[in-house]
Amino acid sequence: MHKILVVGGAGYIGSHMVKLLLGAGYDVVTLDNLSTGHRDAVLGGEFIEGDLADRALLDAVFARHAFDGVMHFASFIQVGESVASPAKYYRNNLVNTLNLLDAMVDHDVKAFLFSSTAAVFGEPKYTPIDMAHPQDPINPYGRTKWMVEQVLRDYDQAYGLKSVCLRYFNAAGADPAGELGERHDPETHLIPLVLQVAAGRRSHVTIFGTDYDTPDGTCIRDYIHVTDLCAAHLLALRRLWEGAASTAYNLGNGAGFSVQEVIDTARTVTGREIPFVVGPRRPGDPARLVADASRARLELGWQPQYPELAAIIEHAWAWERKGL
Repeated sequence: MHKILVVGGAGYIGSHMVKLLLGAGYDVVTLDNLSTGHRDAVLGGEFIEGDLADRALLDAVFARHAFDGVMHFASFIQVGESVASPAKYYRNNLVNTLNLLDAMVDHDVKAFLFSSTAAVFGEPKYTPIDMAHPQDPINPYGRTKWMVEQVLRDYDQAYGLKSVCLRYFNAAGADPAGELGERHDPETHLIPLVLQVAAGRRSHVTIFGTDYDTPDGTCIRDYIHVTDLCAAHLLALRRLWEGAASTAYNLGNGAGFSVQEVIDTARTVTGREIPFVVGPRRPGDPARLVADASRARLELGWQPQYPELAAIIEHAWAWERKGL
């Protein structure tokens, strides 16, 4: 049985990953400092509360377990916060990741899955964004992820540490069985915000700009179901075990949905009115952000199970209603 360390496994995507791995029969150890994660979201396996800044702890964990792979979901993710507090982001997302990688090198663990982001591309030069698109991040969050991607290339060449960087576009949805979902505080993602309005927990949602060059004037984003994201991670890890070279993949549906489409679909799914107000554009918001994920489909054999926006929202709504 393969043993996998999931760092940040108490968070939104990490907890879904732990569930998928356990269901597939893997031995899972979760490491999380619970700064943003939730202990009850880890549905099995061994749990260790700890921080990547604690190198002594990392050495103890790696000495006690013979890991076959490591998955890293323990980054801070808020773009605005990264601009206001860049030190927090460079310290956690970059320096702490170096601690993890150094522990892997010292304990001869060779397979690493990195949760990266579309923010490494910066302002899109064209869409859909393919693997040839220039990487030019425009905020500290994106730069920390881009820097780790560079570090991983060097660690591969120097130490033989193989890695796959998975660049998410917009992770969304919830566990189809209803056991897990988004629990960010504060919540910044569109779909849970819209559903909180539908549930009566918020009075309205704000649309930031309705004058973009899109069919309905609102921004278009590529939403990918969290379960489909996790499936891609497991496929990528298995590919590393088979001897594949280090690489990166974009993960998205390849089809974008506008902010207005999200609201309209949520109204249909929930049967609730969802009031919105129109605010000004946010600086740095491109009109379209859509992935070309053809390499992941071709090389990993990855096929999203839940590409439809309605299914993503249905699963997220089932989770939202559990909290009412």
